[in-house]
Amino acid sequence: MGKVVIIGPAHPLRGGLATFNQRLAKEFILSGHECSICSFSLQYPSFLFPGKTQYTDDPAPEGIKINTVINSINPFSWVKVGNRLRKDRPDIIIVRFWLPFMGPAVGTILRRVKKNKHTRIVCIADNVIPHEKRPGDKPFTKYFLKSCDAFVTMSEKVMNDLRTFEKSKPAQLVQHPLYDTFGDIISKEEARKHIGLPENGKIVLFFGFIRKYKGLDILFEAMSLLKNSGIKLLVAGEFYEDEKPYREQIEKLAISDLLLLKTDFIPDSEVKYYLCAADAVIQPYRNATQSGVTPLAYHFEKPMIVTNVGGLPSLVPHNKVGLVVEPDPPSIAEGILRFYQLGEDYFIPHLRSEKQKYSWANLVNTIQNLARK
Repeated sequence: MGKVVIIGPAHPLRGGLATFNQRLAKEFILSGHECSICSFSLQYPSFLFPGKTQYTDDPAPEGIKINTVINSINPFSWVKVGNRLRKDRPDIIIVRFWLPFMGPAVGTILRRVKKNKHTRIVCIADNVIPHEKRPGDKPFTKYFLKSCDAFVTMSEKVMNDLRTFEKSKPAQLVQHPLYDTFGDIISKEEARKHIGLPENGKIVLFFGFIRKYKGLDILFEAMSLLKNSGIKLLVAGEFYEDEKPYREQIEKLAISDLLLLKTDFIPDSEVKYYLCAADAVIQPYRNATQSGVTPLAYHFEKPMIVTNVGGLPSLVPHNKVGLVVEPDPPSIAEGILRFYQLGEDYFIPHLRSEKQKYSWANLVNTIQNLARK
């Protein structure tokens, strides 16, 4: 048994990173470790956060100690947290890296910790090169990466990006584990009834925060090619950029009757209803590293239609757990039609066998092995 600290977002902060960190902490605790999370008292200054709120109304996860102490823009906080962790001497610190902006804060904390000559630092790198570029990205990223001993990535794209910065430190690719904290699969009828959707009819789901790189505008173009198909698109997730261009596009394409828009933040307690209500999950991304939506779809056994970018094709074997298409409207429209020709049941056996690869225990074992190296 060892002492493990995860540095990254946690309750009351919301979103996929917090959900992941809490589930990972639970797995370490289940395997006999003492594990806590060191989270942010201020994660983003408001100019960097495009959503409505950074906080969730969901209750805190049970049995996980969360210390809300890091202020991302206050260097005194970085030094204080670093000194405290140095004295606490955890055996392993697992640190999330998803945005260069966090590099100075977390890099400084880790440099203080390393002075104890005991703690091993393993980074889970969600992104190394960000989707949206900003001044300072490269120096902030370099500063952070130098403070880590080893790395886990969840896609080949991120591994390749990492190796452009860091050539020699140990690094291992692990598949993103399944989100199994959102409840069990429920019937499509029950799910649709709960969120007020028609019980019959063909519905594909775009799920998650709406950002330029996720290609919702390309998907809208594809839907305009499917006007007479009877297929509807359910969009479930909050706008993380100006929604006006999307509203104008809907009007211009005259597709409002094909869309079911639920564009508020979806709390964890509601996630299962949206996944279970859909026939398939669609990810029309322009570029991608890995995606937290993919393990969600695996957990709820929903076939996926994904674009041939970044790490998505390796996560979604074509013609087995879903379909891989090119990131343009005609290809996406054709993929949606092809999915309905094959039928949802065609993909279910493949989904059930493929999802066995995505375990939290595998991630815990990988982190422990890297720390030993």
